[in-house]
Amino acid sequence: MTVPAETDFDDWLIGTFGEVGSFTMLFVLVRITETTVEPLRSAWLHVVGDETRWPDMAALFAGAGVAWSGAVFFRAGREGLVEDSEARARLSALTRKLHEDRSLIRDGEFFNADGLRLQIEEMKRH
Repeated sequence: MTVPAETDFDDWLIGTFGEVGSFTMLFVLVRITETTVEPLRSAWLHVVGDETRWPDMAALFAGAGVAWSGAVFFRAGREGLVEDSEARARLSALTRKLHEDRSLIRDGEFFNADGLRLQIEEMKRH
């Protein structure tokens, strides 16, 4: 039985799986304020089907023990699935870079706590 897509995240996951097959995704939970996006926790997940929906991810995120308001997702690599050790190394590099440059969020798939797509924009200084 196919689970209906109800959020932008669901559409993204179904589309990505349909395009590339199984893949490893890296994700970073963030706190969103009026002027900042703060990385909080990160992990990876091997996607081997397109049945996962936003409520499944939100339940997983509840275990992180932080008050998050968004999540950004990245494919771990073009090769699809990657080994856990490689996923760990790529996630570590990604989180280091995100702490230095939040604009990298634009390279990922950014969603709010309801699974709806967000965009990050640079604030103009006066």
